[in-house]
Amino acid sequence: MPGFRARAAATATAALCAAVAAGPAPAGADRRMAYAWTALGDSYTAGAVAAAGEEIERVRDGCSRTRLSYPQVIAERLGSAVALTNVSCANATIRHVAVEEQRPVGHHTPPLSNDPDHPFEPVALQLHAVRPNTDVVTVGIGGGTLGLAELLGSCITLGAKSRGRGAPCKERFDGEIGDRLTTVREHYDEMLTAIHDKAPFAKVITVGYPRLIPEDTRKCAYGNLVGFATITRADLDWLRTDALEALNTAIREVADEQGDVFVDLYTSSRGHSVCDKAGGR
Repeated sequence: MPGFRARAAATATAALCAAVAAGPAPAGADRRMAYAWTALGDSYTAGAVAAAGEEIERVRDGCSRTRLSYPQVIAERLGSAVALTNVSCANATIRHVAVEEQRPVGHHTPPLSNDPDHPFEPVALQLHAVRPNTDVVTVGIGGGTLGLAELLGSCITLGAKSRGRGAPCKERFDGEIGDRLTTVREHYDEMLTAIHDKAPFAKVITVGYPRLIPEDTRKCAYGNLVGFATITRADLDWLRTDALEALNTAIREVADEQGDVFVDLYTSSRGHSVCDKAGGR
């Protein structure tokens, strides 16, 4: 996971630098002033994993934004060139950006873990952090709307029941993944429109998801708890192509239609999948 985050930061930094270089100076401001950058997103953007370091909030709101999340890493690298407002939140769906308030859960995932600060109060729409004078908006979201975590959990359960044989998860979900992707496209388009309405002069940069699953699923040892546990190899192939790659395609196509930038972390993270890092071969 740290490898993912470093590569994500490097790629997104390049995109953000390009936006800063190509865009006009902040309206009515001296060129030496920092670009106003707002980061929106879900668990991946927030860096809601132990490997991403300590949380940055003095008073926890349950969103689990961490020190090594890519917005924080980029902001540190760019220094005074940007003024970052990071409102990404773990477990956010696309609609939590502009439509529905989110009630974060922090690290409260019984029976696996209990968060001592749970329950948390609802957090405001992420869009509220975008201002008319915002210069750059980055947004990395969509996996929650697709139900990626749910798919992974179900695939683990079904793979355990099949003892690693066949593609039980594909058989269970293949008929509905297309409808889920249609929902992602619709919600993503609505979200980008809302961002542009709120900050009409901002450069909007959409961020895709990295290569979590390798092309060679033999790297992923069945039963490896730091890999993909009991998901079958056939289901890993299906998750890679029909869920993760299809999700990135949906995000890229909607961004293209809106005239926004798409940062492709999938291509740049080849060789850095969960199984590559976990030694699951």
